[in-house]
Amino acid sequence: MDTLKNDVLRLTSHGERQVGSEGHRAAREYLVDRMTELGIRPYRDDAYELLYGGSGTEFVNLLGRIQGSTKDRDPILLGAHYDTCGPIPGADDNASAIAIVLAVVEKLRSVSLDRDLIISFFDAEEPPYFMTDAMGSIYFFSSQRTEEIACALILDLVGHDVPIPGFEDLLFITGMESHSQLENVIKSTGENSRIRIVPALNSYVGDMSDHHIFRVNDIPYLFLSCGRWEHYHMPTDTPEKLNYQKMGAIADYLGNLVRSCASTLFLEGFPGYDSTPTELQYMNSVFGELFQMYGIGKLRSREDIDRVVRMMTGTFGL
Repeated sequence: MDTLKNDVLRLTSHGERQVGSEGHRAAREYLVDRMTELGIRPYRDDAYELLYGGSGTEFVNLLGRIQGSTKDRDPILLGAHYDTCGPIPGADDNASAIAIVLAVVEKLRSVSLDRDLIISFFDAEEPPYFMTDAMGSIYFFSSQRTEEIACALILDLVGHDVPIPGFEDLLFITGMESHSQLENVIKSTGENSRIRIVPALNSYVGDMSDHHIFRVNDIPYLFLSCGRWEHYHMPTDTPEKLNYQKMGAIADYLGNLVRSCASTLFLEGFPGYDSTPTELQYMNSVFGELFQMYGIGKLRSREDIDRVVRMMTGTFGL
């Protein structure tokens, strides 16, 4: 818990990580030090920092590799963006995700994964670069990537309590529909007594982060988030508002998820894969009490899920 909090405090210490700012440069230097300390190897050549850009604006993706035991399998990728939307601290968006990724790397130091793991701290995810060629994950995929990616795990907004009374411990996971094996990955990862996971279609939240480029290129992916909250893209997104115990639980869960992905053979997924039955199973299990409060019966179809998602989004502002 102390390491998670310390990483967040260091990343937010300059008040912002907007591209080109002093805080952005300081965060980059800090992350290079942490990657070195954790024994992560540079992704390419001998440097973590892969520069790109022009016209006076310099962007830097930070990329490393943890070597697995099998060399003939494509690597999986674990990533999060490190810039902020303007001159704001960005504790939840996205220092929380960076801290969790670093914690997962620490947990995996004594583990031999079945394939390589690429650690990616992407630049320029926030406006005005969002969904442009300058967006760090898009540039990585088009110009810095040296191999195929078997599966991508992307984190954003993972440090806060979900604003549903009694359900603050939720963690949403989208993308299970991107490959038939991901249902098995999620189920085999198991539960964590300190958080409850809710798999759902990515279309319910949209491409709100770096998983976009993997989705549109038919790369299996999972996007982990606690959703938007009242401090999203606000100066009030500060470290003391985060739930570090929940972050620790997410790090534990994510470490197991990485191991499950690493041992999975992502062969061609069968077309028309439908994640509805698994989503129904998780939603009915997690939200049973909430459904009773709102007079909602057991969910039985995609239409039922659509209706509940609209209700929860409107009621709780997710």
